[in-house]
Amino acid sequence: MMSDEELTQLQDELVEARAELEGLRVTAADREARAAHLESQLAELREELSRAQEDGDARAQELSAASERAAALDAQVRSAAGRYRELLLQHAPELPEELVAGETVEAIEESLSRARETVAKVRGHLESQALAGRVPVGAPPRSAPGHAAFSTEEKIELGLAKQGS
Repeated sequence: MMSDEELTQLQDELVEARAELEGLRVTAADREARAAHLESQLAELREELSRAQEDGDARAQELSAASERAAALDAQVRSAAGRYRELLLQHAPELPEELVAGETVEAIEESLSRARETVAKVRGHLESQALAGRVPVGAPPRSAPGHAAFSTEEKIELGLAKQGS
């Protein structure tokens, strides 16, 4: 059998073990409560993330649709600009097609202005070259011979010839 001292020691150890066990139970209950709270927060965050993903997907679809509309409008602008260019070239056949270019109305207007300037410069240059090399058509008009260069004797002979004719 055990002695009283051993029994007391065992009882003290039992009391300590029970106190430790109670402490562990309190700690475990605390941690369980904290885990439950964290799980609740995690569930809320997952719901928030799910909503954010849905919003993101919706915005991505909106952006995609807007991008498609923008691409369609861009194609329409280029098509309209091409038709505008063709009309301009029909009304200004003196302009070379190569000089009038662009994908927007503004770009076409700018190139049209430059093309008109270029054509005007070339036309002016060609006209100045044509004038410089121009020879009068036909013989020069005939005029009566000038009497100032004649000597006195020649003038008398000319006067007598006119009287005798």
